[in-house]
Amino acid sequence: MQKVIALVILVIPVFLAGLGIKYMRDSVFGIVNDPFTLTVVQFIIGLVLTVVGVWFIGGYILHREQRQKRVQERFLERSRQLKDEEKRERDEL
Repeated sequence: MQKVIALVILVIPVFLAGLGIKYMRDSVFGIVNDPFTLTVVQFIIGLVLTVVGVWFIGGYILHREQRQKRVQERFLERSRQLKDEEKRERDEL
């Protein structure tokens, strides 16, 4: 059941990124879709949807790889620093 939920969580950003690519493509060819009135607005919304979708998927993959300890050191440094700062703050209290 957990794998099905994880799959659904990943399908939604993939769908949004695909929709964003479609909006950008349509605005380049001058096709205005229903909720939009200007191709510029449609392109910007498409760009935002694409960036958010790819960002979410990339973050999910990075988080999964960090849990399995298959990530290079340069990606672990920031999270280690944040954990060390949290530990120091808890120790001070």
